[in-house]
Amino acid sequence: MLTLNINGASKELDVTPDMPLLWALRDHALLTGTKYGCGMAQCGACTVHVDGQPIRSCITPVGSVAGKAITTIEGVQSTAAKAVQDAWQTLNVPQCGYCQSGQIMSAVALLEKNPKPTDVDIDQAMGGNICRCATYPRIRAAIHQAAKTLG
Repeated sequence: MLTLNINGASKELDVTPDMPLLWALRDHALLTGTKYGCGMAQCGACTVHVDGQPIRSCITPVGSVAGKAITTIEGVQSTAAKAVQDAWQTLNVPQCGYCQSGQIMSAVALLEKNPKPTDVDIDQAMGGNICRCATYPRIRAAIHQAAKTLG
C-alpha cells in the first residue's frame, strides 16, 4: 500500500512502488483524465504536476512521488488553470481532444512560472507535447489569451 496526495486528498492505493504513476492514477485512483500516449515520455499525453512541476507519469514510478503533491487534470484549480481552460474553450482548441489534458497541464505549469510567455517560451514549454491533429496554432493562441487574462 502506498499513500499518495492526489488533488489535495490523501489516497491509499494497493500498488507496487515501481508501477508507473499513470497506471496508479488511471486504474487504481480511477482518475482517467490523464491519458496513455506513447509510454516513453515522448508525447506528453500523460502529463501531471508533481509539487507543481509537469512530469510524464508514464515513466515515473509511483513510489518516487509518495509524499509529494500530485495534481491531475481533474484537480488543477489555480488562477492560471482557470484562464487556460477558459481560453481553450473560447478558442475551440481541441480537435480529437486526446492530448489535451497533457497540453493543458503543460500550459498551466508554464503560466504559473511565466505569466507573460513569448512564442519561444511557449514553444519550449510545450515542445514535449504532441498533438496528432496539429492544433498547435490554436494552443499557442490560447496560451497567449490566457496570459492576457492573468494580467
